[in-house]
Amino acid sequence: MKRFLDLPAPALLALLYLSWITLGALLLMIPAASTDSITWSDAFFTATSAVTVTGLVVLDTGAAFTTFGQCVIMLLIQLGGMGLMTFAVIVLSSLGMQIGLAQRQFLREEMGLSSLGGLLDIVWVVFKVVLACELIGMAITATVFVPEFGWREGLWQSAFHSISAFNNAGFSLFSDSLMGYVDSSIIIFTTSVQFIVAGLGFAVLSDILIHGKWQKFSLHTRLMLAGTLALILVSIIGYGTLEWNNPETLAGLDSTGAKINAIWFEAVTPRTAGFNAMNTAAMQDSTTLMTMVLMVIGGGSTSTAGGIKVTTAVVLLLATIAFFRNTGKMRAFGYSIGLQQGLKVMALLTISLFVILLGLFLIVATHEIDFLKAAFEVTSAFGTVGLSQGATGELNDFGRAIICLIMFLGRLGPLTLGFFLASKTVPRIQYPEGSIYLG
Repeated sequence: MKRFLDLPAPALLALLYLSWITLGALLLMIPAASTDSITWSDAFFTATSAVTVTGLVVLDTGAAFTTFGQCVIMLLIQLGGMGLMTFAVIVLSSLGMQIGLAQRQFLREEMGLSSLGGLLDIVWVVFKVVLACELIGMAITATVFVPEFGWREGLWQSAFHSISAFNNAGFSLFSDSLMGYVDSSIIIFTTSVQFIVAGLGFAVLSDILIHGKWQKFSLHTRLMLAGTLALILVSIIGYGTLEWNNPETLAGLDSTGAKINAIWFEAVTPRTAGFNAMNTAAMQDSTTLMTMVLMVIGGGSTSTAGGIKVTTAVVLLLATIAFFRNTGKMRAFGYSIGLQQGLKVMALLTISLFVILLGLFLIVATHEIDFLKAAFEVTSAFGTVGLSQGATGELNDFGRAIICLIMFLGRLGPLTLGFFLASKTVPRIQYPEGSIYLG
């Protein structure tokens, strides 16, 4: 037991997530959880997708699972979205128990924070924001679902989709996700606002709630808000321009209102919600490529979203600007960003690209699947997005295992993966600096 506790925090965190995936798969294999018999492969894939809040599916969630099975999936989504250690800390704090240094280290790794300061405050902000947003989202969407399905089914639809949306999971009880509600502004905008807010990250939400003024926001909050706004604007223009005349996506919608809803929704969902309001598989290749870039970027640190994170993309851009200006310094909003941050960003990007490319190679080498569709699926898995162009359903057990591993790594975070590859040692020997030719 002592050896188990002596493992590094990221290793224990990985084992914790793996144990919940296994437990979830076991519960989904209970006959009462499914409308028909499912395989172990189906159960493990669904449980992994739920705990990693990805949303890729091999079964129709609404048709293949009973209410009990859907409850299991919803619980796994909530646990995976908020974070397993977050739940544990909330329970322990509520009981008046002391949160030790080891628990704080696990929590820091899970939330992607650089220090232990203010952890418990962020945890309670997480809990309050999650509870409030999910209840509000459920109440608003119920105004559409209850009249359509009745009180019992309508409230269940509202609760499931609200939890799935806020946790950026992308699971839906409808076989076509939210395509049937593309003309419902209430469903489209309520759902999108939920996963945008959650995707900002709980550190940003805490900063906004506590300070409330731009001048008092931290550099991280400023970069996150500015980066998110820029990505949304670029995405809206991109989707509107590229898909407006596509008869299988925007051009096939009946009204201008539905087109506007679809453009907005598709522009924000790749980071990293996984719902779709139009046929993702019918998008232009250029739109598919743009979506893949957005899925790799993802949302914010300390959020329910995946990807390399918006701030990472911003720092990469700032580093590029600093290089061309030959200043040697990265600056933003009156702050400077240290070289160490730039090195972390480069390590994160390198590991992320390695995972994506290796996964893509294994899928393409073992399946007869269109290359772009395979790349889209692998990218979606890594970014824990859940958008699909249909390739997931064509995977054999080996392909499913690869996608599950990518979802798992994408949720834990490439930097956590990098923890196992790096050791903090002080070099005993100093070497002379050499020069190499680049470019």
